[in-house]
Amino acid sequence: MDSSLILFNLLNPPVLFFFLGMIAVFTKSDLEIPTPLPKLFSLYLLISIGFKGGHELSESGIDLNIAITLLASMFMACVVPVYTFFILKIKLDSYNAAAIAATYGSISAVTFITASSFLEKLQIPYGGHMVAALALMESPAIIVGIILVKMFAPKAKSNASTNSDSDVGTNQEQSEFSWGEVLREAFLNASVFLLVGSLIIGVLTGEEGWTKLEPFTQGIFYGALTFFLLDMGLVAAKRIKDLSKTGSFLISFSVFIPIINALIGIGIARVLSFTEGDALLFAVLCASASYIAVPAAMRMTVPEANPSLYVSMALALTFPFNIVVGIPLYLAIIEHLFV
Repeated sequence: MDSSLILFNLLNPPVLFFFLGMIAVFTKSDLEIPTPLPKLFSLYLLISIGFKGGHELSESGIDLNIAITLLASMFMACVVPVYTFFILKIKLDSYNAAAIAATYGSISAVTFITASSFLEKLQIPYGGHMVAALALMESPAIIVGIILVKMFAPKAKSNASTNSDSDVGTNQEQSEFSWGEVLREAFLNASVFLLVGSLIIGVLTGEEGWTKLEPFTQGIFYGALTFFLLDMGLVAAKRIKDLSKTGSFLISFSVFIPIINALIGIGIARVLSFTEGDALLFAVLCASASYIAVPAAMRMTVPEANPSLYVSMALALTFPFNIVVGIPLYLAIIEHLFV
């Protein structure tokens, strides 16, 4: 791999500010980002990337190749949680295995945004439909994770007292509530809703809408990304302590599974004749792990799982690995294979 790609990515200002945030925690600085601002930056980034994707999609249109790309994205979002679940079951119970598997089957929007900015700096084009792939890949893993829990988690043993009509009714109510909330969280959570909404608005308004919003969606994009990654550095450094409790198995999983997922994604991209830019974004989507939407859903629907495991793995290890080493590594592999 060309080490200059890692250096190029590492010297990207937003990435450097991510590490500045980590250093602030390690040196016990009192640096902090006021609580409402990270949420605002997150919403802004989702609007910007969604609207830009919608504009590009309105320019290119939707054809068979784009439809196949979206189907491949949903396929990976469903398959990754299944095979990673059985790997995790080697060391973990079904609840934690399912929660972590769902986390790694879903995606990180910020990793995707960092990869897209990396491509723009290298002047490598990519399609706006990849934003639609981003939106489609977030939800399926949540559903698959819940199905895995229901299939493999140990069921409470029944006895005479638990077979009463009232208990059956209670169990049915809990099941109905659980599935309703899961589906709502999966398909209407803030990130998916805002991404899809921004994408649709970008498609509907086309070039005229893009001209009006470009100063907002592009002009301050890197400034907002910088502030957001600074905050992510602060949060990730605080989570690193939790990793010491996970043991070498989960730490290794946090690094090697993203690489395996990326390689599978690159293989699919090669077979389907993706462009280099689309192939990188697809690989990044396959390799990233959710630390917002899926943890929120898992805390609600799988309370038996330990959040310090799946949140700290995704945020404190997989996220920084991908934005520093993973993105240039995946691009180097793609450039080698797509000659």
